[in-house]
Amino acid sequence: MNLSEAKDFPVSTASLKEVRIFSRETFEKINLSQDLKDELVLAIAEAAQNIVKHGYKGVEKTNDRMEIKISLNDTQLEIGFYDKGKPVVPGNVQHRKLDDIKPGGLGTFFIKQIMDGAVFKKDQEGWVNHLVLTKKI
Repeated sequence: MNLSEAKDFPVSTASLKEVRIFSRETFEKINLSQDLKDELVLAIAEAAQNIVKHGYKGVEKTNDRMEIKISLNDTQLEIGFYDKGKPVVPGNVQHRKLDDIKPGGLGTFFIKQIMDGAVFKKDQEGWVNHLVLTKKI
């Protein structure tokens, strides 16, 4: 099966519910277990939240938008995130220690557990950051 869905969202915590809805609706078009759909929606929500929280840290209000593109080519799922926030330094992206019990800080951990790959690319003209998550399904 081949599929390609994309949507842009305002960079805001208020948009995160819409990100989850878009993701869930897209995955309903693919024959996947409900558990896998839920995990993929979680990974997307965490990545989008990281864009809002870290890419726009210190920015009170912005008119910027982030784009999420979900593509399936046979059994290879690719999820792209595009934003114009602060440039990501891939070496600085890490989750907190698991034995440090407190809320937050595990989004990157969940993404790495759910997905097969997570890489930042510098090839997308017009965008500052381009995160690509991949998973064979």
